[in-house]
Amino acid sequence: MNYRAFGNTNMQVSEIGFGTWAIGGSANVGGVEIGWGPSDDAVSIASIHAALDAGINFFDTADFYGLGHSENLLGKTLANKKDILIASKVGQRIGPDGKIQIDYTKQYIIDACEQSLKRLKRDTIDFHHLHVARMTHLENGECIEAMQQLQVQGKIRYWGISLITFNPFPEADFFFNNNFGNGFQLVFNLINQKALPIVEAAAAKGYGIIARMPLQFGLLSGNIQPTTVFAADDHRSYRLVPGIIEKVITILEDHVWQLLEKYQTTAAGLALSYILSYKEVSTVIPGIRTPKHVALNTNHIVALEKADQLYLRQLYETQWQHVMQLMEKQG
Repeated sequence: MNYRAFGNTNMQVSEIGFGTWAIGGSANVGGVEIGWGPSDDAVSIASIHAALDAGINFFDTADFYGLGHSENLLGKTLANKKDILIASKVGQRIGPDGKIQIDYTKQYIIDACEQSLKRLKRDTIDFHHLHVARMTHLENGECIEAMQQLQVQGKIRYWGISLITFNPFPEADFFFNNNFGNGFQLVFNLINQKALPIVEAAAAKGYGIIARMPLQFGLLSGNIQPTTVFAADDHRSYRLVPGIIEKVITILEDHVWQLLEKYQTTAAGLALSYILSYKEVSTVIPGIRTPKHVALNTNHIVALEKADQLYLRQLYETQWQHVMQLMEKQG
């Protein structure tokens, strides 16, 4: 395992991290599926141990994943291991009407952090970030005050924001212009390269970068086919419709997968290697459910030639724009 600096902080993070959304299990809030279907806690814990054995030291979670279950699993397995870094997120909860409520009030963020610390069984969260806060929340200022206060109190070491998928620029610019925070989590993968200018600008300003959705909900793993059917309690059931899947597979087969033989790697290995070809990226967090996933996501990283990196980058303009439009429309 290789390790990279997380911006200008003193954290050295494994270049492959552990995304814990899926191990949170099934969860439905107000009729909206927010999980990836059922999870087996014993398998999840085995996966965490396998990740440690592979050298992964960075685990990304959120208080909303499994409505706290993901944090509970990390707390049960990792507790206060000083050499393990935990990132969590805040800003979404169940409202009085039973539906998803976005809450970036100062008191809620402070209270929610306390609850996360209890579930994680830790004294501090290494990197805490606002869970896709929007400009209205940032300009209100309460969420900024809360994070700054928690940092002063030592409840969190560093903080930042998880940027939205399709237009991450306003919130990123707000952080840049005000010199707020220490890092960003953002979507960056072979298909969605919209945030690449932010990656480059953020690194230049000393921010750490967490690349999420590196396999685009599994589309870049090579395992999803046009006939794939997702369970009703898997959020992909309403996101990855057949039209999107077929378009993605066609582009991959015509323009991308020929590189697998050249580099003797897997589909996931190529997808992760592309992201890591950018030195500005601190860590990539594929979703992991099983020990097998740990191996698949850590054993096939290759160094891409510059020409191939540029080729894959250019595909964003020449091939992936229509797919991005379909994905944004689908939600």
